[in-house]
Amino acid sequence: MTRRNSIPPMKDEVAAWRHDLHQNPGIMYEEHYASDLVAHKLGEWGIPFKRGLGKTGIVGIIEGRQNTSNRTVGLRADMDALPINETSGQPWASQVPGRMHACGHDGHTSILLGTAKYLNETKNFDGRVLLIFQPAEEGGRGAFAMMRDGLFKDDLTCDAVYGLHNWPQLPLGRAGTRVGALMAAVDTFRIEIVGHGGHAAYPAQCVDPIVVGAQIVNALQTIVARMVAPQDMAVLSITNFNAGTGAFNVIPDQAVITGTVRSFDPDVRDTMESRLKTITTEICNAYGAKVSVHYEREIDATINHAEQTAIAITALRRILGAENVETDMRPSLGGEDFGGMMMQVPGAYVHIGQGMADKKSPHNRSLHNPGYDFNDEVLPIAMDYFAEIVETELPLK
Repeated sequence: MTRRNSIPPMKDEVAAWRHDLHQNPGIMYEEHYASDLVAHKLGEWGIPFKRGLGKTGIVGIIEGRQNTSNRTVGLRADMDALPINETSGQPWASQVPGRMHACGHDGHTSILLGTAKYLNETKNFDGRVLLIFQPAEEGGRGAFAMMRDGLFKDDLTCDAVYGLHNWPQLPLGRAGTRVGALMAAVDTFRIEIVGHGGHAAYPAQCVDPIVVGAQIVNALQTIVARMVAPQDMAVLSITNFNAGTGAFNVIPDQAVITGTVRSFDPDVRDTMESRLKTITTEICNAYGAKVSVHYEREIDATINHAEQTAIAITALRRILGAENVETDMRPSLGGEDFGGMMMQVPGAYVHIGQGMADKKSPHNRSLHNPGYDFNDEVLPIAMDYFAEIVETELPLK
């Protein structure tokens, strides 16, 4: 499954880095172990790099055998873990309580490190490669933090950028992507309802924020069901509803509802925000309650550019075979801040399968599951993919 003979022999070494990272996870902006390991390896290989982009982020720079193209390609990997207690039972399981690489970012970091070693040794390209090791993908907007600190500016400008993610839903040896939206835009909201508390025996003397909140929860479900066209994918989920102190005879003063909104189309995103605010405000007005709605657009949809997606598909087909590459993959309502990078630089994002025939395998567990583990068999495939991208985008003359 690889085109470059020198990549498969690297697998054990790269897997060892992956296991080391897996045992020492750091959540968003606390990826100090990963950042130090990356810096050590890049320094060992003589690859210049910059630290401190997005706090713990690193960008390495490799120049090819030639640099007459005056073009730069970026390769990105995320480094952060999640606040989860691991139950995978693997020998390299997390050694940090309450911290776990449950999304495979240890694998992504190792893939980019392995690719860096290969590219630095072979230099079979004309131009530059940026090695983007990103912190805080899991809710910390690390891509934006790196860009605020200079990524894609001055000597870190880029002509195209590529990212990838392991995908348990796809079998090992398969991959998928598509032109356009592949991952959803992610918004969050917090609704603070202020009623009038009192004795539970005298509800007529109160404005019950729980009753008001219950009406809001039900009404918000009509936005997707009745205000978004069926062909336009969207989700609105309530994730918390908090009110009261636990007393049985007290109607509380306040209730707080929080949740997330996912969408692909910008117009649908506008509709979701607008209707959420209107419905919430009007219900509270009807019941005599006050309300404050805080709505945040956290990350934009991951929208693949046509030219770079075509390059990505060609690279995947060369490595895996055309029959093993989905070119119109169903979009995921999960979020990914790599979309923010692609708003600045054209690029493509792909999913690389890691699922196994054994349904009990930790490689089949869903992302963010405490029993999940990255599949080391993906390492050489993904390294070969990144190398293929570079050597296609920046061919030697």
